[in-house]
Amino acid sequence: MPDIIVMFFLLGVIAGTLRSDLTIPKAAYDILSLLLMLTIGLKGGMALHGNLHWGLVTQVLAIMALGFVIPLVLFPMLRHLVKLNVADAASFCAHYGSVSAGTFAVALAWVESRGMATGGQVTLYLVLLELPAILTGLWLYRRYTRGTAQTNTSGTPLWQETLTNRSVVLLVGGVVIGILYGPDQGDGVTAPLTGAFSLVLSLFLLEMGLVAAETLRKIQLRHWRLIVFALCMPPILSLPGLVTGVWLGLEPGTIVILGALTASASYIAAPVAVRHAIPEADIGLAMLASLGVTFPFNVLIGIGLYSYFLELL
Repeated sequence: MPDIIVMFFLLGVIAGTLRSDLTIPKAAYDILSLLLMLTIGLKGGMALHGNLHWGLVTQVLAIMALGFVIPLVLFPMLRHLVKLNVADAASFCAHYGSVSAGTFAVALAWVESRGMATGGQVTLYLVLLELPAILTGLWLYRRYTRGTAQTNTSGTPLWQETLTNRSVVLLVGGVVIGILYGPDQGDGVTAPLTGAFSLVLSLFLLEMGLVAAETLRKIQLRHWRLIVFALCMPPILSLPGLVTGVWLGLEPGTIVILGALTASASYIAAPVAVRHAIPEADIGLAMLASLGVTFPFNVLIGIGLYSYFLELL
């Protein structure tokens, strides 16, 4: 049987496919996503409490390197095999080089339910992969449009806009609070949050299932290249994360999570940044691939598959 958390996602997909009137109010979804990001940050920070060491520097540099390299590798594939224009190819690079917080949460619950050892630094990976990938995707766009591209008109530097994204603020803030107070000093607040993590994640995935079903209804035959890309790339992109984790000597659970992260695609932070910085890009195409295809694949099949890859490695 699949994890019970995954069953909530399937329930949302089925309800959405049947066009049920089941909905999660936007205010409730905002609260769920806030609690999810904050709790993930707290869990990571509490695991790091008293365990900070210089070895983390090597990990930080290696993970950030993945965030820069993956979009550079994807760009020629998207241009020549998937046949996307420069704006959409750069948009996909930003989405698929970046990471999915929802996939991270499911992977974290998956390894914890199996008692696999993990390190608190995994939460940092979520942030470390996001910013370099988005910046690289937007650099590719500007590089190949030879300075003729429109730029962000909001007046806010791209790096600042990305770093002040709600998810990043909650994750980093949660990590800092967790490091400062640990699992004991703030247990009056942290214990209820961490104890309700699986419940919050289940309700979040119910909403993601409804959204994924709505997105999948927009698939047309002409999108076949995108669908093939979105299905084939997660297992391939998991390999850099898995190999890097093995090279760094990380815990098995941490390696599986890292592989799931590099295999995932952003559907929260990247769309916000791309919409402002690449107005010519079709965000709907990127969301169709990342949320409609790649996210369900990772939740239903991918994480277990990446654990099997790790056993082979």
